[in-house]
Amino acid sequence: MNKEILNIEIQDFINNNLNSEITSLLLKGTSFSSVETKAIIEQIEAKKRCKTKLPTWFNCNTIYYPNKLNIEQTSSEITAKYKSSIIQGKTIIDLTGGFGVDCFYFSKSFKEVTHCEINKDLSDIVSHNFKELQKNNISVITTDGIDYICTSNKQYDWIYIDPSRRHDTKGKVFFLKDCLPHVPKHLDLLFKTSKNILLKSSPLLDITIGLNELEHVKCIHIVAVNNEVKELLWVLEKGYASHVSVKTINIKPSIVEEFTFQLNEANKTEATYSLPQHYLYEPNAAIMKSGAFHLITHKFHISKLHKHSHLYTSKVLIDFPGRCFKIENVLAYSKKLLKKENFTKANISTRNFPETVQQIRKRFKIKEGGHIYLFFTTNKSNSKIVLVCSKLD
Repeated sequence: MNKEILNIEIQDFINNNLNSEITSLLLKGTSFSSVETKAIIEQIEAKKRCKTKLPTWFNCNTIYYPNKLNIEQTSSEITAKYKSSIIQGKTIIDLTGGFGVDCFYFSKSFKEVTHCEINKDLSDIVSHNFKELQKNNISVITTDGIDYICTSNKQYDWIYIDPSRRHDTKGKVFFLKDCLPHVPKHLDLLFKTSKNILLKSSPLLDITIGLNELEHVKCIHIVAVNNEVKELLWVLEKGYASHVSVKTINIKPSIVEEFTFQLNEANKTEATYSLPQHYLYEPNAAIMKSGAFHLITHKFHISKLHKHSHLYTSKVLIDFPGRCFKIENVLAYSKKLLKKENFTKANISTRNFPETVQQIRKRFKIKEGGHIYLFFTTNKSNSKIVLVCSKLD
């Protein structure tokens, strides 16, 4: 960590070149003798990625940035804030601290926060940044988190752990057993240090596989931001052996969509089915990840179009966690009918349909955009249909 980077002149250069072409900057170089051009470029690339993801850091003039990979791997402020809202206590230890965004927000819900990071450069950067952000209740320790709790007798109210999903030989991985540290293998050790564990995993991890790898899972939070699943959060409680609850959350600029259920309830429920009625519903990404496709019909008093379509319908408009549409027309899927309708521009989606959006656009010469929404899907009678819809705000 070269603190010369924090000099006013160099910081001005970084801020003035956030939108500059990186290759051109590298070729031109800089006039600063105390810091290499490459290091300054790394600051520019990393800071640029923080503008929307980490605005608190971006708007602080004395922040030191690690390489852009660390920024890509860290939690966003939106998801970190959510994590801090679901757990609280006096003490928490983050065994895989990284850039420290989660710890920053945990410090709002806990009296004492311990940040463990094995990479010394990153640990030094985080320590500096916490001081600049005036976070005085976070202790930064340069160490391997698992090794630290092995040698420490201290107890914590919570352990937080975000295993690395980059494997030396397998590349990017998703199974918990392939991540570092290997959380399932260390569960007994972790529970000796705390009765409560919050584990973050890849959004691509299958929930059933995760449950098979872990023990004492109490709750699973599926966190989406603007309809993109960002994190799976596993709440583990020592000795817990009852039903697992699932909370889906989709954080949007103007609203937060939530849907909570018991996993055993979802596994036992059968869906109700119907032909398209007046309204169409498409669940948000968090619900889609949860797999509660049958339970939705009972919770919201709506019907499914087909077992594998994951689209829903009702006669009366309801408040639904996802996209809502008014069905203007229902067409049988045929080239003749669609040619007759002469859709020149539309938003197209496919659900349980043999053709891709690209194939449909090419076949019927339909451009993207406009106010018409076309859903190509299959109904409960296994007939291929096209739902012509208008979107409801």
